[in-house]
Amino acid sequence: MKVLRLFGVGLLVTLLLPSLTLAASNIGERSENGPGVTWTLRIPGFNDLMSITYGNGLFVAVGGSHSSSTIYTSSNGVNWTEHPSPVREQLWGVTYGNGLFVAVGDSGTILTSRDGKNWTKQVSPTSKRLRSITYGNGLFVGVGNDGIILTSPDGRNWDVDPLD
Repeated sequence: MKVLRLFGVGLLVTLLLPSLTLAASNIGERSENGPGVTWTLRIPGFNDLMSITYGNGLFVAVGGSHSSSTIYTSSNGVNWTEHPSPVREQLWGVTYGNGLFVAVGDSGTILTSRDGKNWTKQVSPTSKRLRSITYGNGLFVGVGNDGIILTSPDGRNWDVDPLD
């Protein structure tokens, strides 16, 4: 399993290895073995998804391959819709904070979206692969290859934080 998260809509959502397939389990349903035992594939097949987040009533999953990026959204974790990306670079991470979805990926790619469906490429201070992003305490923090750390209060203006 790649990612396991509990979201506000009563679903456990995961990306399963080795095929990186999105699956979900309803924690409200009780089985003899407890919640999270029965999983349902939501986007079957090899779809290259790398990260998933939940915010503002919407799941957003991102990924791609070496020459394309993939973005899916779902309001219920069951039905998923693919959306166009403004870039071809593979996306590695996505988060939600302060009313904004932010995705990061290859070649320093940074994308933002208010609705999870329409994405805008932001100016990045790096060309290194960005592997993960999170939001907390009023700050987006992205990390990537060679120990690069980026921070932004708004998801649009980014600074490189030096390692001490």
